[in-house]
Amino acid sequence: MELRYLSRADVESLCISMADIIAVVEEGFRRKGMGETQMPPKIAIHSRPGEAFLHAMPAYVGGLDIAAIKWVGGNEENLKRGLPNITGLIVINDAETMVPLAIMDGSWITAMRTGAANAVAMKYLGPASADTVAVVGCGVQGRSNLLAMLTHYTGIARVQCYDVVPQALEAFVGEAETRYDGVEFVAAAGPRAAVEGADVVVTAGPSPKHPSPYLRADWLKQGAMAAPVDYMGAWDAQLAVEVEKLITDDHAQMDYYRSKGYFADIPRPYADLGEVVAGLKPGRECPEERTMSICMGIAVDDAVTAGLVYERACAAGVGAELPL
Repeated sequence: MELRYLSRADVESLCISMADIIAVVEEGFRRKGMGETQMPPKIAIHSRPGEAFLHAMPAYVGGLDIAAIKWVGGNEENLKRGLPNITGLIVINDAETMVPLAIMDGSWITAMRTGAANAVAMKYLGPASADTVAVVGCGVQGRSNLLAMLTHYTGIARVQCYDVVPQALEAFVGEAETRYDGVEFVAAAGPRAAVEGADVVVTAGPSPKHPSPYLRADWLKQGAMAAPVDYMGAWDAQLAVEVEKLITDDHAQMDYYRSKGYFADIPRPYADLGEVVAGLKPGRECPEERTMSICMGIAVDDAVTAGLVYERACAAGVGAELPL
C-alpha cells in the first residue's frame, strides 16, 4: 500500500482557484444541511496556557464519500519566532476500506476554505451586490477572505482596510494593489473609517476568549453583512443581538466554544449555514436586513477541499508516493 504525500508547495502548485473551492465548500454545506455528514465538534488539547491550541477535526461527507481528518495547531506567539500562527496536516482515508490515501499540508487549505465558507455565507446572507467592502485584520485570513469576496462579488470597486499593526496594513494594501486590477484599496485611518459605508465587513484578527471590542454595532450600515472570522473578537456583541439574521457554520461547535468561555454575550443563531444552503431555512429575505455569519471553520470544509486537492494531485501526478 502507498500513501500520497503533498507538501504545501505541491498543494499550491495545483493552482486550484478560489471559485472551485467555493463550489466544493458550498456542496459540503448542502450535504451537511441534508444530514449526510458526520462531524463531531473540534477535539482540543492545550499544551500551554493562553490561546494556543491543537485541534483534531474529523469529518465524513456522504454523497461525495470523503473521509478526512485535520490535525491543526495555532499559537499567536509563533509570529515572534518567525513561524506561522496556524499549521496543520490533513489525512484522507478511503471511505470503504478505511486505508489512508494521502497526507497533505493543511495550512493553505485552512486559509482558502475559510474564505470560501464566508463567500458561501455571502451568497445566501449577504447583499445581492457589493461596491465597497472592508477587511479588518490584514493577515492570512484577511488575504484569503479578500480573494473570496472579490471572487463572489465581481463588482467590488473599493476595499477599506484596517489593522492595528500599521506595518501589516501597509503590506496588505501594497500587495493587494499589485495583485488586483481595477479595485481601489484604502488604508483606513481607523476602524470606524474602515467599516462605515461597507456592504460586507470581514474581521480577521485574533480570536481572544475575552475580547476587547473596537467596532460599534451602529457602524454597520443597513443592508450590510458582517463576517467575523475572529470569533467576534472585534465587534461589540450588541451587533449579534441587533442583526435581523445571525447564522453559524455549526451549532454544536459553537456550543462547545461557549462551554470554554467564548461567545458569552452572543445569542444562539437561528440557523447553521448548511440548513440555509439546503433550503431548509431562509437566508436574506430583504435588501434592508443587516446580517451576520459566524463561520468558525468546520471539518467538512477541510474534507471537501482536501478531497479536491487529492483528486487534482492524482490527475497531475503531483506529490510523492510513500510506502505505508
